Amino acid sequence: MAVNDNGAPAARRMGFGRVIGSFRAWWRREVVATVDQAGLVELRREEADVSARFLFMATMSAGIAILGLLLGSPAVIIGAMLIAPLMGPIIGLGFAAASGDYVWLRKCAKAVAVGTLLAVAFTALIVFLSPLQNVTSEIAARTRPNLFDLLVALFSGLAGAYALIRGRAGAVVGVAIATALMPPLAVVGFGLATWNWPVFSGALLLFVTNLVTIALSAAVMARLYGFDARLSSKHTRFQDVLLLVVFLALAVPLGIALRQIAWEAQATRAINNAVMLPFSNSARLSQVDINFAADPVQVTATVLTPELAPEAELQAERFLRRQLSREFSVALTQYQVGTGASAAEEAGLAAARAREEANRRAEDIAARLAVIGGVEPSDVLVDRQNRRAQVRVTALPGASLATYRELEARLIAADSAWRIELVPPQLPLPSVAFADGEPTEAGEQALALIRWAARRRGDALVLRGPQDQADAVAEQLRQTGVADVAVEAGPAPLAASWTLARTAQ
Repeated sequence: MAVNDNGAPAARRMGFGRVIGSFRAWWRREVVATVDQAGLVELRREEADVSARFLFMATMSAGIAILGLLLGSPAVIIGAMLIAPLMGPIIGLGFAAASGDYVWLRKCAKAVAVGTLLAVAFTALIVFLSPLQNVTSEIAARTRPNLFDLLVALFSGLAGAYALIRGRAGAVVGVAIATALMPPLAVVGFGLATWNWPVFSGALLLFVTNLVTIALSAAVMARLYGFDARLSSKHTRFQDVLLLVVFLALAVPLGIALRQIAWEAQATRAINNAVMLPFSNSARLSQVDINFAADPVQVTATVLTPELAPEAELQAERFLRRQLSREFSVALTQYQVGTGASAAEEAGLAAARAREEANRRAEDIAARLAVIGGVEPSDVLVDRQNRRAQVRVTALPGASLATYRELEARLIAADSAWRIELVPPQLPLPSVAFADGEPTEAGEQALALIRWAARRRGDALVLRGPQDQADAVAEQLRQTGVADVAVEAGPAPLAASWTLARTAQ
């Protein structure tokens, strides 16, 4: 009897198809049919109402969250997560999208938007009025989202949607804690009140990641439980493609961020080893601060040692250069302590002196920047952990942008262990001179000054001049971190100005 070579694979495909078909039939009959979709939708619609209770709970949750962040108290922050009312409308977004109920979708979107804006505004007001404006570890932890945050939001959204569908709403409390919707919003308000763009943008990205991922994962669960019955097959395919595209759009940059965090963790271990390499086993590392944003990477450490090592900084820099292929600047403070019975006490005293010296140094920098900026010391943003200080200076009579840039350079030279930034007033920008299609030496200096002022202020620029020159300069500025640059054709020389000019501060 003849055997068709294609018969076995075809039979396997038909058998596999029957298994899938049987599973789908069982799922619809034994699982989907047991869900009260109409009652569930009606209940979830009520959670999307912008009621007085919703507004009050969103405000109180935001207030508790920002106080916990400023105090560095995880317990207080968890309390804010427990009462945050945003989880219902966010999951409602996914259910509404899956079922094609666009009236419900708009209602949920309105609730999320109102709750978000209210939380950001209220937290910004608290921070603006608060004497505590330092970037605590709890705040810093919510400014660098990565791929793991996406996965946490994904699993939490799936769990939250399942809990709502199967009538186990109590589990949503745990989901709310895991996804932490309100604390990132509170950090957004902190960044807005302190004009701290890295904090603002990082926390906003974390909240958007949680918001979008929870909504999309809820849509997936809703689809699995038959809430997409009103959609056509074309709309269903469109949703599938949209879900995939959005997840990839979030996963790629967050994956890159996770890679950078992994490198920093590896570098931190190497730095700790490098710092202790010149010392004996009796030495102790009391404190180490690393500024990865600096170039070269800045390392400041305190070592308690029985014997001082004069060449320790050079040895550590050479070791790190070989291990990590990056340039490092290492500054070590060595305290000589004994090895006898009193060594532990001496080490403790030395560590206390080191901390006291670090705090005193931060206070001195804040006081000096306050005098230079014409503000109160409390108005100076000081990040002790990352050794960064920033002040928005008031206008000095006769001072230009070049004056403020030179002043900042002198401050950095006087204390290279700290990253000091002066945010200048919105003063006139220089013109960029060209010769033979390239900026002259004076033009390059003017371009450097424009780039510095724009990066410090974060304001939008407009370039007016010959089209080719304006396009070339705009591209240079964008490549160096000045994103908001507009171009207008005009006569030479190339002039730069602020898009929204304000009175000098």
